[in-house]
Amino acid sequence: MIDAKRRILLKGSLAAGSIGIAAGAGLLTPGRVLAEWNETAFRAKDIPTALSSLMGADDAEISDKIKIKAPDIAENGAVVPITVETDLEGVTSIAIIASGNQTPLIASFELSPIALPFVATRIKMAKTADVVAVVKAGDTLYKNAKNVKVTIGGCGG
Repeated sequence: MIDAKRRILLKGSLAAGSIGIAAGAGLLTPGRVLAEWNETAFRAKDIPTALSSLMGADDAEISDKIKIKAPDIAENGAVVPITVETDLEGVTSIAIIASGNQTPLIASFELSPIALPFVATRIKMAKTADVVAVVKAGDTLYKNAKNVKVTIGGCGG
């Protein structure tokens, strides 16, 4: 029993020490990362405003090269697994939108043009609606959507 408590203490001490060293070395700067989020886009109540604020335009071409993997029926809207990937070249941004949410923009991922255009996350959905993936490749926006039926709303519904 004493050994288990000692191990927990040592693990905690090592983790706290590592974070302190990283912060002291300037490797961990959460203030800088948080300062750059696009508040206007994420607080927007409609999709065109969110996309215009986030990507500079709200018109996107529909593309079947964007693959959205999501459940047809989500039993709990609080945890809906979503995967977005595309075969488009030069992708620099992927945004995920839940069209039925009060604030539809869920996530935005900035990618290097040489990165594999793939993201996976879990989102909250208030009700049955389309999950829309918007991909920026070069100066062009592309989108695709998948309808997800939500049986229990995840945003207080």
